[in-house]
Amino acid sequence: MSERPDKIWFAAIVSIDKAAIDAAEHALNMLDPLGIETDLLRKGGDSHATVSAYFDEAPDAAHLCEQIIDALEIYGVDAETEFSVSIAEVEDADWLAEWKRHWQPTVIGNFIISPPWFAIDDDEKHIIRIDPSMAFGTGTHDTTQLCLAALEQEVKTADSFFDVGTGTGILAIAAAMLGASPVVGCDNDLDSVVIARENIMLNGVADRVELYDGSITAETSDFDIVCANLTLDVIEPLLDQLVAKAKRTLILSGILAEQESSIRDSLSKLGHNEPKITYSGEWIAVKVSFGQA
Repeated sequence: MSERPDKIWFAAIVSIDKAAIDAAEHALNMLDPLGIETDLLRKGGDSHATVSAYFDEAPDAAHLCEQIIDALEIYGVDAETEFSVSIAEVEDADWLAEWKRHWQPTVIGNFIISPPWFAIDDDEKHIIRIDPSMAFGTGTHDTTQLCLAALEQEVKTADSFFDVGTGTGILAIAAAMLGASPVVGCDNDLDSVVIARENIMLNGVADRVELYDGSITAETSDFDIVCANLTLDVIEPLLDQLVAKAKRTLILSGILAEQESSIRDSLSKLGHNEPKITYSGEWIAVKVSFGQA
């Protein structure tokens, strides 16, 4: 992201209950913002948070409201949750400086997820550089952290790895850094594939990671490890293929803790009754092992 002084940007500002922050971030991401910032520091015990996204052109407030309502359903949040939306002009690059200060490196096990502008000197950890132009896939979200923790446990040198719904490419990058090869990622959103390719080049693993626009199908190759950090409504229609293509381990996330029984039931119908569940906040990751060494 380049700094452009003397420029007018537009901010879409959503005030919403803290329990619906993920839904608000998702809705704003669907509008392809330049950046997103979430403010949880409300005084007086206020249960609301402010999520702001920045744009070159003013977004349509009515369309954003529709996206938020859809996102509330996706994330299993009460459809009656109250929220407000406002659109404001932001002068110069003041917002960009503030936004950059908002993003700090995140340590997750043996990974450090960092924006490109931080200098980090650490020979002991894998440093993944991600330009945080999107809220998901920057290391800050619980589901990303759950998946990274699972990858550290599961990925062995020369494992084949498939990342379904690669987003910013962070999990594919992490797998490559852990020694996986080949690493393949896919996403139905072409813009996400473009962003992921940029991040893969930024992290020096472009020779080890292949990305394509699309999804998992019957023609997809088998992989030692398959990972899908999506949402339950997207995972369940793909579950047959996800299970079929994972030779040793399947990792699923983007699933709310309250949806645990649903994913357990779906896996049980496919003959997998003992998945390992890990928790972070209101989110879970599900690991299915197939017994192949």
